[in-house]
Amino acid sequence: MATLIDNMARKPRPRHPEKANRPESEILRKPSWIRVKAPTSKGYSETRKIVKDKGLVTVCEEAACPNIGECWEKSHATFMILGDTCTRACAFCNVKTGMPGPIDVHEAENIGIAVKEMGLQHVVITSVDRDDLSDGGAQHFVDVIQSIRRQSPKTTIEILTPDFLRKDGAAETVIDAKPDVFNHNLETIPRLYLKIRPGARYYHSLRLLEKVKERDPQQFTKSGLMVGLGETKEEVMQVMDDMRSAGIDFLTIGQYLQPTRKHAPIDRFVTPDEFKAYATIAKAKGFLLTSSTPLTRSSYHADADFARLREARLKRQG
Repeated sequence: MATLIDNMARKPRPRHPEKANRPESEILRKPSWIRVKAPTSKGYSETRKIVKDKGLVTVCEEAACPNIGECWEKSHATFMILGDTCTRACAFCNVKTGMPGPIDVHEAENIGIAVKEMGLQHVVITSVDRDDLSDGGAQHFVDVIQSIRRQSPKTTIEILTPDFLRKDGAAETVIDAKPDVFNHNLETIPRLYLKIRPGARYYHSLRLLEKVKERDPQQFTKSGLMVGLGETKEEVMQVMDDMRSAGIDFLTIGQYLQPTRKHAPIDRFVTPDEFKAYATIAKAKGFLLTSSTPLTRSSYHADADFARLREARLKRQG
């Protein structure tokens, strides 16, 4: 059913009058609320040195995250495992596409060491898609989780996984490693999947997050959306409803930024007031926590958000 729905032909929506004469390849000028300073701090340099010395990959660099200066200054980095080459070619993502090399057998150990050296209280681990592997890289996620727990047992662990599409048993393998937060981003509304996330399936991703709650109800689940790709407010609210039906605890919403002219164009810049409105709506729909700002990304302020997430659960239970 999911495959049929996701592949159904849809009529293209007419462009907004203000955008009708704009070339599709044009990269819009960023408004003041989305601009950030170039990273120059001592803390940034120290984090960068640890990452480079251990030969690690971060999504902060690979995805050209606008928050890298702020996060690395505070020794917060999101480690990207399983290499720097993805088997998918999503229209929004700056990570390179191709045939990945073999898994680095020292990566799990080195991430554990880096987490300890950086003194991280909370760490986020993500990965490229590895459709070439029989388990999609699931066991490597487990190895990394176990390495961190062995070397830095007080650190809480958040994972941001691929969808493990057509990898039977892979999701269960990772769920059973009991990360503190299981994150998988839906990224956009169902109507835009063929254009923005062609290798994925909306309902499969939704089902993955639902499966986490069924298998381990105490595990926090999290998912994110990009806006500014041509979605409507009503479509975003429908995705919120779908997420709540799957038991998702934490929703992130951020502005899509076009990495290069080859990537999907920005439809528009969503205003800060609209982001605040989305946060209000999400709270009313029952999410434990929502982060909705132009610069919100999956791991932005993840350590502070995890503390807020636990507090919100306790309040709801009490």
